[in-house]
Amino acid sequence: MNSVDFLLTKKDIIYEIRTEIKRLGRSIPDLIISKTDVGKLRNYSRNFNSSVYDRFKWLFGCPKRNKLFCFICLVMGGNHSAWTQEGCYERWASPPLPYSIPADRVV
Repeated sequence: MNSVDFLLTKKDIIYEIRTEIKRLGRSIPDLIISKTDVGKLRNYSRNFNSSVYDRFKWLFGCPKRNKLFCFICLVMGGNHSAWTQEGCYERWASPPLPYSIPADRVV
């Protein structure tokens, strides 16, 4: 019930279900995401580290899509497409907040 696929396909979720999803919490799988950045002197390889979930309590992982989403945005509704429809996978080390509120207040 608290999976990205469920939340993306069920747009009209009643309040009680939303409350239960929030109680269950977010999915924090160890995703296999890597990225290579080209530097002036050498290339840099970056790999996803699940400690990002500890720093950003609102991140919600989807192993099927291998992307990150905003947990609260998906549960309560939101229109920031990168966090509610497409998922984010390029800026996991310092993801931009989907809203202009402090990260420690989101969840």
